[in-house]
Amino acid sequence: MTTNSELQALRESAVPRGVSTMLKTFTARAENAELWDVEGKRYIDFASGIAVLNTGHRHPKVTAAVRDQLEQFTHSCFQVAPYETYLRLADRLNRLVPGPTPKKTILLTTGAEAVENAVKIARAHTGRPGVVAFSGGFHGRTMMTMAMTGKVAPYKVGFGPFPGEVYHLPFPIEYHGITVDQSLSALDRLFSSDIEPGRVAALIVEPVQGEGGFYIAPPRFLQALREVTEKHGIVLVIDEIQTGFARTGRMLAVEYAGIEPDLVTMAKSLAGGFPLSAVTGKADIMDAPVPGGLGGTYGGSPIACAASHAVIDAIEEEGLCERAVEIGELMRGRLEAMQKTNDLGPVVGDVRGLGAMVAMELVHEGDATKPAPQLTKDLVARCAEKGLIILACGVRSNVIRFLVPLTASDELIDEGMGILKDAMTELVSA
Repeated sequence: MTTNSELQALRESAVPRGVSTMLKTFTARAENAELWDVEGKRYIDFASGIAVLNTGHRHPKVTAAVRDQLEQFTHSCFQVAPYETYLRLADRLNRLVPGPTPKKTILLTTGAEAVENAVKIARAHTGRPGVVAFSGGFHGRTMMTMAMTGKVAPYKVGFGPFPGEVYHLPFPIEYHGITVDQSLSALDRLFSSDIEPGRVAALIVEPVQGEGGFYIAPPRFLQALREVTEKHGIVLVIDEIQTGFARTGRMLAVEYAGIEPDLVTMAKSLAGGFPLSAVTGKADIMDAPVPGGLGGTYGGSPIACAASHAVIDAIEEEGLCERAVEIGELMRGRLEAMQKTNDLGPVVGDVRGLGAMVAMELVHEGDATKPAPQLTKDLVARCAEKGLIILACGVRSNVIRFLVPLTASDELIDEGMGILKDAMTELVSA
């Protein structure tokens, strides 16, 4: 039997250190919300491959769809020999994105690729160079998306200089005293001191910041951004890469704000574990680039398209949007109970979430200005030792984010939350 230690030694000799791995154990198999390493140890998965597995590991509909597609063909390149499943998926996404305006969709491979193409489309449509993003936002690891990402370590360290004409604004975070009005005032100052709105092609925002710490954009904020961008002819890009496909209790989180975006970027849970991303937007904007200006060899893989159709079927047929709300209520209830205890209360500074996109922020002495990054790191490690996979995030590295598969049972979630509480108690009392 191959051991974890043997594979870790191979990992250290064969893979560069820049590709960090949270665990030193190696997955052998997985099912729904559980996985097992090569030595047979079981883990409850509260990470979902970083929000990729809203429908769980190896959902039967997804595996069946992929198996059927494998029997037909695996690749022809849509730009060379197009195929129906791409067209049907594009049409389906056009109908899923909110708003009455006719839509079009391009299918790609990764989230970063979707964001890059959104910028290209916005610049082609407006003839302008500027891009506005937010502190704490995460949009990818390519040079352009790194410039747009609002978190330095580890994503930007040593990789500059970055593309210019990218500007960052404070994201409204009530827990840290940053109000919607303050963020909007910062946008006004940006337009008067750094770049005039007539030179801004796109403004991009996550309806819930992912890597930045699971901070929720208030509907009023997104509505105000819609008004400002419409006034100045700026393309409003909603980044739904982590929030999309039932995670927040709606198919797309922007639905809570009741606005129509110009462009929406999607990836992660779009295809249940297969590499697929998309940009869906208003047809006249999407048609701005010249023929041949958009594309990619692997974009819209027929296997990934088949998987995506199955994912959307599963979400609709199994009521996973409603299930996300139930999971969120269950998890927040358990976390808020921890927050009220004498031993854990002082370190659980904030509990928040939208649907099943749930987080707790760890601090010292209940003080929001005193983050606890070491405790956060130790908690991730201690939970893994006990058989629970969780993820850390946040600009200050002190947020635990929970991304439970929406197909997980209440019993499994309760088991995982019990492990979490035990691990926290051990660390706090040590």
